Amino acid sequence: MRVNLTKKDLVNIVYMQLGFSKQMSENLIEDFLSTIVSNIKDEKKLKLSKFGNFSIRQKKSRIGRNPKTKESKVISSREVVLFKPSKEFKEFINIKENG
Repeated sequence: MRVNLTKKDLVNIVYMQLGFSKQMSENLIEDFLSTIVSNIKDEKKLKLSKFGNFSIRQKKSRIGRNPKTKESKVISSREVVLFKPSKEFKEFINIKENG
């Protein structure tokens, strides 16, 4: 069972199911993903209906420790992306298969 889904896999799915050329399928996927990323970066949040919400949260700097060497190091403050699935997405994931 595969765990990773790559851009190439998405391009092939669009190519096979919609019949677009490989180049057009690749452009479609690339534009879609770049639109999502730029919207999250600019607006600090994005809602995809019936899928979920993406948001950016600021994490404070803190002291971390290397478990091997026990050396302490300051981890700088940074922004992280959070994802909260929608109610419909959660229900879809929890549907029990018949049989």
